[in-house]
Formats: sequence, C-alpha cells, structure tokens
Amino acid sequence: MMHPSNSSHPYLESLLANVLQYGSWAASAIIGAGLALSLISAHALPFSGMKIVTAGVALFILLPVFRVFIMFLVFLRDRDYKFSAIAALVLAILALGVIVGLRAAKMVAGSQFKF
Repeated sequence: MMHPSNSSHPYLESLLANVLQYGSWAASAIIGAGLALSLISAHALPFSGMKIVTAGVALFILLPVFRVFIMFLVFLRDRDYKFSAIAALVLAILALGVIVGLRAAKMVAGSQFKF
C-alpha cells in the first residue's frame, strides 16, 4: 500500500525522480554508444569512442549535483529559505571538493611520482 508523501514539495520528488531516471538512461546510452563506436571503428573516426564513454561516466557523476541544484532552485522559487540555504551549502561543499581534487591532481601530476 502506498502512503501519501508528507513532503511539502510533492512535485519536487516527481521532478527529481524523472531527472535521475532519464539522466541514468541517457548516461547508459552514451556509454553504450561509446563502447559500440570503440568496437566498430577504432581508428576510422576523428574522435575516440572512449571519450564518449568518459562523457557518459561524467554524466553519471554529475546527476547528484544536478539533483541538488534543482532542489535549490525549487526551494528558492517556493521561498523556502531554510532548505535553499541547506542546498546552497551542499553545492558549496561539492564545489570545494572539486577545487581541492583538481588542485591535488595537479600537484600529483607535477610531482616526481608518476602513476
């Protein structure tokens, strides 16, 4: 038996579910297309199939970020400033993590130890 949601944003749940569902399908299709291109013609195309696979993996990684961003926008539109602030804080933490990760990767790439 399904129980009605206690959420004050029922359309948000539906929107986020659709974004994650269709985003996952799109990322899977992109990865599949990239793998197929890699198998079919390794050198005939001007672009690598593995770069397309990388784009699909990047989309999978970005889906949760899109989710938080959509939540932020919906909360702002609904003037729910407490949850807007929480979503903004989560986005800031994610951005900080990306910045720290890129700097760390740059430091490792510039060091004498190569992986």
